[in-house]
Amino acid sequence: MTFLLRIFLAAAALVAAGAYPAGALEISGTFIQGGLATGKVEPGTKLTLDGQPVAVAPNGSFIIGFGRKAKAKMVLRAEPPEGQLEERELAIEKRKYKIQRIDGLPQRKVSPTKPEDLARIKSDQIQIAEVRKRTTLKTFFDTGFMWPVEGRISGVYGSQRILNGKPRSPHNGVDVAAPRGTPVKTMGDGIVALVNEDMFFTGKTVMIDHGLGLTSVYIHMDKTTVKEGDFVTKGTQIGTVGATGRATGPHLHWGVSWFKTALDPALLVGPQKTGK
Repeated sequence: MTFLLRIFLAAAALVAAGAYPAGALEISGTFIQGGLATGKVEPGTKLTLDGQPVAVAPNGSFIIGFGRKAKAKMVLRAEPPEGQLEERELAIEKRKYKIQRIDGLPQRKVSPTKPEDLARIKSDQIQIAEVRKRTTLKTFFDTGFMWPVEGRISGVYGSQRILNGKPRSPHNGVDVAAPRGTPVKTMGDGIVALVNEDMFFTGKTVMIDHGLGLTSVYIHMDKTTVKEGDFVTKGTQIGTVGATGRATGPHLHWGVSWFKTALDPALLVGPQKTGK
């Protein structure tokens, strides 16, 4: 076996294992649509993903996420303050998504037409978008992630939603059905960036900023137990399971985003401990 072939096979093994060869630019994670990767560069490095700037913490840490329709190949480019420019072509695995049909929803929550409803929806969207613009140069996510609640998985990431027979946007999170009042805990360390007691579609809603553009959202809750600005650690109770907003029964919708890119929360954690 030639030396070059051995190098190629070693690199291929690293990619298959969810990592790329170490160097000035280090990265590992889940390279699949909906996945998240973390990495390290020299502090002060200018980093881009397909030409778009990527936030880098003062210690050189960074994260990147891959959306529901992420391209098969993406280019990560690192330009250190001193030294050689480095590029990595990331291979992103494609997924197949389910179709989920949900009936019995109030028609007002599927096809709203009243001016007051449309105004609420617009206000809600602005509040959520503002949180997802935040670039907190902290790595709160370093402590890892956990399930915010355990129960029956009633909705999965990426599925095409058919609501009352009408196609709607894909599902950008995981739904976990659990009894009303079940404690909901934050998936990881972070700052409470939003608490809203009555959003039109999502009802009682909490959003957590985990740093570098990574946020999580917990919706349809029956009660919230934190306030904006609180610092919470992984496992801190932030509310209870409910059925507020657009819901047919008690469950938690758990979403994770890297800025505007919706990720698959289930890829961040292992199987539920209860095996449900």
